[in-house]
Amino acid sequence: MSVIAHLEELKKKHQTLSDQVETAQRSPGVDQIEVATLKKQKLKLKEEITRLSS
Repeated sequence: MSVIAHLEELKKKHQTLSDQVETAQRSPGVDQIEVATLKKQKLKLKEEITRLSS
């Protein structure tokens, strides 16, 4: 897998996590630990994207 293809895949995963976080935050009674976990995963992906883009 080329770096560009890998970056695109990471960006797709990041967007999916963004959507999941947004949906979870809108839901009543959502588990805040789950939201925090999703946000951490999203941050790790963002850091990886930034690292590979440099």
